[in-house]
Amino acid sequence: MRTDEEAVNIRFIATIVMVATIGGFMFGYDSGVINGTQKGLEAAFDLGRFGIGVNVGAILVGSSIGAFSAGRLADRIGRRSVMILAAVLFVGSALLAGAAPSSSVFIFARIIGGLGVGAASVISPVYISEVTPAAIRGRLSSVQQVMIITGLTGAFVANFFLARYAGGSTADFWLGEKAWRWMFWLQAIPATIYFFALLGIPESPRYLVVKGRDAEAEAVLTRLFGPATAARKVGEIRASLAGDHHKPKLSDLISKATGRIRPIVWAGIGLAVFQQLVGINVVFYYGATLWEAVGFSEDYALQTNILSGVLSIAACLFTIATVDRIGRKPLLLIGSAGMAVTLATVAYAFSTAVTGAGGAVSLPGHNGLIALVAANLYVIFFNASWGPIMWVMLGEMFPNQIRGSGLAVAGFAQWIANALISVSFPSLAVSPGLSVTYFGYAFFAAVSFFFVRAMVTETRGRELEDMIG
Repeated sequence: MRTDEEAVNIRFIATIVMVATIGGFMFGYDSGVINGTQKGLEAAFDLGRFGIGVNVGAILVGSSIGAFSAGRLADRIGRRSVMILAAVLFVGSALLAGAAPSSSVFIFARIIGGLGVGAASVISPVYISEVTPAAIRGRLSSVQQVMIITGLTGAFVANFFLARYAGGSTADFWLGEKAWRWMFWLQAIPATIYFFALLGIPESPRYLVVKGRDAEAEAVLTRLFGPATAARKVGEIRASLAGDHHKPKLSDLISKATGRIRPIVWAGIGLAVFQQLVGINVVFYYGATLWEAVGFSEDYALQTNILSGVLSIAACLFTIATVDRIGRKPLLLIGSAGMAVTLATVAYAFSTAVTGAGGAVSLPGHNGLIALVAANLYVIFFNASWGPIMWVMLGEMFPNQIRGSGLAVAGFAQWIANALISVSFPSLAVSPGLSVTYFGYAFFAAVSFFFVRAMVTETRGRELEDMIG
């Protein structure tokens, strides 16, 4: 390590990373809270399978818009300002979704929340990558996925206890309101904490340099890395921007040399899309419904969600410990191979499902256990690789000039793929069925292996100013 980097303020960096990743927690909580509320939504709004898919998927409409808008907006008003806006959206969505008198109001509330989720999903990794040293950037950026899973698990735990103590998600609870409504209202607590915590962290120094606020950028960098490194960094950031010093814009994604979209942009889009095509959010959004569909009780299905969340966090901790040693690309390859095998195993187990005389569905013999173990191994492989690594790479792989625009396009693609998988699942689970659907996810996991080999370049240990594409 260079001597001028010995002044790195690890405590300050860790503090602002933890604040920024509360956005990841809210991303996870707002995405996962729907898992366990579907019976309540169905009863309150008289929804069929398609209606459930639309209400569950409404957040994804907002998320895709939020992800695309946030990248460009962050280039205009700053990374921290966009995260503050996301916090406000989280609070408003939580309160309105819980109080929704109709499906249309609920959908609107979830779209608002989705705007916050989409913004937080792309801006938190960018902010973290722009305030952390290259040597530990992967480790600290991976905290985002830990917080996403912690948020998901927090939602699962809250939903489980609310449903248990109320006597079911559709039973009356505090103040005579249904338990499923309280599942949404509780989101307002962490969202409010997120808002006030953001007021205490600085703006990204790289954004400040882009805006010509070099003195402010140097002041922030001095707090992060010490005065010697700060002065040098400002010069490096300035040199990495466009030669004519124009402000970042969407057209920068097109190479002036070839007139085509830069290869690095296609790599980012591919990473974002494949992370969703392997079907992970089917587990996050429909876990309770999925396990009930193959014979589990509501109570046991909600407990299974919690188990998946705990295993996910453990897998992410493994990634934090290894990502800056092993590298990004090897972890992605291992994850792709592991997910392909475990998803195919789940698909096989579901293919043996039988329906009893009373219409109850079950998996014969040990196939229920096989499905449960394989599904959780799949969750482990995902969260040890594609879960955190995709966000790490999107936050660091783009050159400074196109980082906001690259994130906008990749984030939009990620949420569109998320919506495609999530909204289609309820119908696909009926026809062609769970088995065929999971074989499809296994196929995409296998394809992702070859995509990574061909398109992804290792970024471990490289400074953001050294990124090319």
